[in-house]
Amino acid sequence: MQYVVLQVVLKEKFIGTGSGNLTELEKVINTQAEKGYRLHTITTTSAGCKGLMGGDRIQATLVFEKL
Repeated sequence: MQYVVLQVVLKEKFIGTGSGNLTELEKVINTQAEKGYRLHTITTTSAGCKGLMGGDRIQATLVFEKL
C-alpha cells in the first residue's frame, strides 16, 4: 500500500459560522481520488486567532491510501 499525508488549514468565517474555505478541502480530497487514493483518516486540531480579521483556524490532517 502507498500513503499520502496532507494538511489543510480551514479558516473560520469572520462573520457568521462555518468554514470559509471548505472548497479547498474538497479540492484536495478530489485531487487525491483522481490519483487513485481514498481518504483513510482525517484528524483536526483547533487554534484561536486574535488578529484583526479574527476567526479560528482548524488544521485538518488527511491520510490517503492507495491499494
